[in-house]
Amino acid sequence: SSKIRNMEVQSADGVAVLEDCIGFSLTKTISKVEEKLKKGVLPDCQDDDIIPRVGNEMGTEAQIRFLKAKLRVTQEDLANVVFECRKKDEENQNLEIRLKDTEEENTRLQRTISLQQSQTEKYKMLSQEANKKNEGLQQEVTALEKVLQ
Repeated sequence: SSKIRNMEVQSADGVAVLEDCIGFSLTKTISKVEEKLKKGVLPDCQDDDIIPRVGNEMGTEAQIRFLKAKLRVTQEDLANVVFECRKKDEENQNLEIRLKDTEEENTRLQRTISLQQSQTEKYKMLSQEANKKNEGLQQEVTALEKVLQ
Protein backbone atom coordinates (compact mmCIF):
# COMPACT_ATOMS: atom_id res chain seq x y z
CA SER A 1 0.00 0.00 0.00
CA SER A 2 2.95 2.34 0.48
CA LYS A 3 3.78 1.88 -3.20
CA ILE A 4 0.33 3.15 -4.14
CA ARG A 5 0.88 6.21 -1.97
CA ASN A 6 4.06 7.04 -3.88
CA MET A 7 2.45 6.76 -7.31
CA GLU A 8 1.70 9.95 -9.15
CA VAL A 9 -1.53 10.30 -11.09
CA GLN A 10 -1.45 12.11 -14.41
CA SER A 11 -3.95 12.65 -17.17
CA ALA A 12 -3.25 11.56 -20.75
CA ASP A 13 -5.88 11.86 -23.45
CA GLY A 14 -8.60 12.25 -20.83
CA VAL A 15 -7.55 9.06 -19.01
CA ALA A 16 -5.85 9.03 -15.63
CA VAL A 17 -2.56 7.12 -15.87
CA LEU A 18 -0.37 6.00 -13.00
CA GLU A 19 3.37 6.48 -13.23
CA ASP A 20 5.79 4.00 -11.68
CA CYS A 21 3.83 0.94 -12.79
CA ILE A 22 6.72 -1.40 -13.49
CA GLY A 23 6.47 -3.11 -16.87
CA PHE A 24 3.04 -1.72 -17.63
CA SER A 25 2.20 0.38 -20.63
CA LEU A 26 -1.38 1.48 -21.00
CA THR A 27 -0.88 2.27 -24.68
CA LYS A 28 0.58 -1.19 -25.41
CA THR A 29 -2.19 -2.90 -23.47
CA ILE A 30 -4.92 -0.98 -25.30
CA SER A 31 -3.22 -1.66 -28.63
CA LYS A 32 -3.09 -5.41 -27.90
CA VAL A 33 -6.77 -5.43 -26.93
CA GLU A 34 -7.68 -3.44 -30.05
CA GLU A 35 -5.71 -5.89 -32.24
CA LYS A 36 -7.43 -8.88 -30.66
CA LEU A 37 -10.83 -7.27 -31.08
CA LYS A 38 -10.11 -6.41 -34.74
CA LYS A 39 -9.09 -10.02 -35.35
CA GLY A 40 -12.27 -11.13 -33.64
CA VAL A 41 -10.38 -12.80 -30.83
CA LEU A 42 -12.06 -11.99 -27.54
CA PRO A 43 -10.34 -12.44 -24.19
CA ASP A 44 -10.52 -15.90 -22.61
CA CYS A 45 -12.41 -14.61 -19.59
CA GLN A 46 -15.93 -15.81 -20.36
CA ASP A 47 -17.11 -15.27 -16.79
CA ASP A 48 -15.49 -11.83 -16.55
CA ASP A 49 -18.04 -9.10 -15.97
CA ILE A 50 -15.95 -6.26 -17.43
CA ILE A 51 -18.06 -6.29 -20.58
CA PRO A 52 -21.70 -7.18 -19.96
CA ARG A 53 -23.21 -10.09 -21.87
CA VAL A 54 -24.69 -7.55 -24.24
CA GLY A 55 -21.05 -6.69 -25.08
CA ASN A 56 -20.91 -9.65 -27.45
CA GLU A 57 -23.52 -7.90 -29.54
CA MET A 58 -21.58 -4.60 -29.50
CA GLY A 59 -19.22 -3.71 -32.28
CA THR A 60 -15.47 -3.56 -31.81
CA GLU A 61 -15.37 0.22 -31.60
CA ALA A 62 -18.21 0.25 -29.05
CA GLN A 63 -16.40 -2.35 -26.95
CA ILE A 64 -13.20 -0.30 -27.09
CA ARG A 65 -15.08 2.85 -26.06
CA PHE A 66 -16.77 0.89 -23.26
CA LEU A 67 -13.47 -0.53 -22.02
CA LYS A 68 -11.79 2.88 -22.18
CA ALA A 69 -14.67 4.40 -20.22
CA LYS A 70 -14.48 1.55 -17.70
CA LEU A 71 -10.70 2.06 -17.45
CA ARG A 72 -11.16 5.81 -16.97
CA VAL A 73 -13.66 5.23 -14.15
CA THR A 74 -11.42 2.64 -12.51
CA GLN A 75 -8.41 4.95 -12.70
CA GLU A 76 -10.44 7.83 -11.31
CA ASP A 77 -11.46 5.54 -8.43
CA LEU A 78 -7.79 4.65 -7.92
CA ALA A 79 -6.84 8.33 -8.01
CA ASN A 80 -9.49 8.99 -5.34
CA VAL A 81 -8.14 6.14 -3.21
CA VAL A 82 -4.58 7.46 -3.61
CA PHE A 83 -5.82 10.95 -2.65
CA GLU A 84 -7.61 9.56 0.42
CA CYS A 85 -4.48 7.59 1.34
CA ARG A 86 -2.36 10.72 1.15
CA LYS A 87 -4.94 12.61 3.18
CA LYS A 88 -4.91 9.87 5.84
CA ASP A 89 -1.10 9.87 5.82
CA GLU A 90 -1.09 13.63 6.38
CA GLU A 91 -3.65 13.25 9.16
CA ASN A 92 -1.51 10.50 10.73
CA GLN A 93 1.57 12.74 10.57
CA ASN A 94 -0.37 15.56 12.24
CA LEU A 95 -1.58 13.18 14.94
CA GLU A 96 1.96 11.87 15.46
CA ILE A 97 3.18 15.45 15.91
CA ARG A 98 0.36 16.14 18.37
CA LEU A 99 1.18 12.91 20.23
CA LYS A 100 4.85 13.86 20.43
CA ASP A 101 3.92 17.33 21.71
CA THR A 102 1.54 15.79 24.25
CA GLU A 103 4.20 13.33 25.42
CA GLU A 104 6.71 16.18 25.82
CA GLU A 105 4.13 18.19 27.76
CA ASN A 106 3.40 15.13 29.91
CA THR A 107 7.12 14.70 30.64
CA ARG A 108 7.42 18.39 31.53
CA LEU A 109 4.38 18.16 33.82
CA GLN A 110 5.74 15.00 35.47
CA ARG A 111 8.98 16.87 36.23
CA THR A 112 6.97 19.77 37.65
CA ILE A 113 4.91 17.38 39.79
CA SER A 114 8.08 15.69 41.06
CA LEU A 115 9.64 19.05 41.93
CA GLN A 116 6.46 20.17 43.70
CA GLN A 117 6.25 16.90 45.65
CA SER A 118 9.84 17.29 46.85
CA GLN A 119 9.10 20.90 47.84
CA THR A 120 5.97 19.74 49.67
CA GLU A 121 8.02 17.16 51.58
CA LYS A 122 10.60 19.85 52.42
CA TYR A 123 7.90 22.19 53.73
CA LYS A 124 6.29 19.35 55.74
CA MET A 125 9.60 18.71 57.43
CA LEU A 126 10.07 22.43 58.11
CA SER A 127 6.53 22.57 59.49
CA GLN A 128 7.16 19.57 61.78
CA GLU A 129 10.39 21.14 63.00
CA ALA A 130 8.59 24.44 63.62
CA ASN A 131 5.81 22.60 65.53
CA LYS A 132 8.38 20.80 67.70
CA LYS A 133 10.16 24.09 68.35
CA ASN A 134 6.81 25.71 69.17
CA GLU A 135 5.96 22.90 71.61
CA GLY A 136 9.36 23.30 73.24
CA LEU A 137 8.87 27.04 73.53
CA GLN A 138 5.34 26.52 74.93
CA GLN A 139 6.76 24.21 77.60
CA GLU A 140 9.45 26.77 78.34
CA VAL A 141 6.83 29.54 78.64
CA THR A 142 4.75 27.36 80.95
CA ALA A 143 7.80 26.62 83.09
CA LEU A 144 8.73 30.31 83.26
CA GLU A 145 5.15 31.23 84.22
CA LYS A 146 5.35 28.77 87.11
CA VAL A 147 8.66 30.28 88.17
CA LEU A 148 7.16 33.74 88.08
CA GLN A 149 4.20 32.75 90.19
